[in-house]
Amino acid sequence: SVQLQAALRAPGRYEETWFGSTATRSRCTNLLLRTMTELLDSLPYYDNDVERYPGLKEKVDRELARQPKPPTELHPRVPPEYKLFAKHPLLQAELERVEAHQEFPRLDALRYQLPAPSAPGTDEEWQAALDNANAQLEHQRMRQTNLTLLQTYGSNAWRIHNYLLESTVKQTEQALEDLKLLTVDVNRERKNTQTKLGAQLTSLETRWTELISNVLQIELANVALDAEVNALNARESELAELTK
Repeated sequence: SVQLQAALRAPGRYEETWFGSTATRSRCTNLLLRTMTELLDSLPYYDNDVERYPGLKEKVDRELARQPKPPTELHPRVPPEYKLFAKHPLLQAELERVEAHQEFPRLDALRYQLPAPSAPGTDEEWQAALDNANAQLEHQRMRQTNLTLLQTYGSNAWRIHNYLLESTVKQTEQALEDLKLLTVDVNRERKNTQTKLGAQLTSLETRWTELISNVLQIELANVALDAEVNALNARESELAELTK
């Protein structure tokens, strides 16, 4: 009706009827919002207004663009950056080389050569050449020893190493599978919980709308009764004047 539409367009009367006053309504709304923020941060499985209303996403994006940018400085409680290999200069230099994408320096091949001193050569030069030859001989002997050990025990060592790697891979894959199952269970529980809460919210919203409608109907009835009472009072006054 016309009176109902007028009442719907008159928020002051509605606010005073439902909340008592505008200030009380504001306090109740703020308290309700704080409570809902603490209890229900978001219901992504239920709140799908962005998908239902395409124009709403643009408004949300504009509102997010108006938000202040996050600070560039870290929070004081954030620990300082941890420096790797602070006590190992060689490892730290190697890490810096890798971060700078520099090529690995080539191996020094001079140690594997046997340069002879120029003729006739001094005693010091021949002694240095002899020491170099002994070092090369010892190096070759160590290589031969290592190859012999590798030929004797290397195959079993590699089998054990591969077995340990396979065991580690199986454990990691099992842990990953368990984590995926746990994630699915958590998401399923979240969806079920939010669906139930969404149904409760829908029911409460419907009930709230019905109560608001009842309040408006009562207000309209009060307005009609006031008008009728005023009309009767005016009629009574007219009749009283006529009887005088």
